[in-house]
Amino acid sequence: MKTSPVHVARSYLAIVVFLLMLLLLVPFALVMLVFSFGRLSNFIIEKIAPILAYTTLWIIGIKFHVKQHADEIPVPAVFISNHSSTLDLVTILALGLPRVRFVAKWEFQYNPLFFIMGRLTGQVFIKRQDSEKAVKSLKKAYRRVKKQNLSIFAAPEGSRKHEGVIGEFKKGAFRTALDLGYPIVPIYFEGNNKLSGDDDLYARPGECTAHIYPAIDTSDWDLELLPEKIEEVRSMYLEWAGVDEVTNWQ
Repeated sequence: MKTSPVHVARSYLAIVVFLLMLLLLVPFALVMLVFSFGRLSNFIIEKIAPILAYTTLWIIGIKFHVKQHADEIPVPAVFISNHSSTLDLVTILALGLPRVRFVAKWEFQYNPLFFIMGRLTGQVFIKRQDSEKAVKSLKKAYRRVKKQNLSIFAAPEGSRKHEGVIGEFKKGAFRTALDLGYPIVPIYFEGNNKLSGDDDLYARPGECTAHIYPAIDTSDWDLELLPEKIEEVRSMYLEWAGVDEVTNWQ
């Protein structure tokens, strides 16, 4: 499906508006966080970030739906999602998940706006290329996460650029759930990769949906069973994506 010049223009306008709103938000957030001694971080993530996200989606012409397949979402938890589109960042923010902190790639900090907001709100930045340092960064965050009763959000594929519709799952998010004793809440983004690819800076108008599935209990998991459990969770994503393990293509 070709993207028209109008759609490309709307996408770039959405990026500009998003960055301008973020630029205006930074000093406001700084004042809020300083005078609240950091206690308003959750308010910014749960209430302000979705406004940025939905405004961006509206400009592009995307209708974003959230379908919850469970009666309630446990908190705290480790939230995971598939990751194959540049839209994923926006739709993740649009969810406004309660008391959540995001595991993000270190390179996001090269953007000064993301650096300031990320550091102010206590996000977890890791160097994906160095698994040892990534694990250390996560473990360093555990104490703060447990003390503040926070949830974690991570994309187990690690990068949106991978082979197949669903890439191989890395251990980080699952090891975090095991170490913290948290359940895992799987979220499947349906339609994101059809509106914007893994290397696109633009998106087409359309609809996409975040499916929030029932939590997975990890209380009986151990390190020996971890690879098997990871593959079980990944097979669920393959099923939701409508692909099989052999081809992994729609």
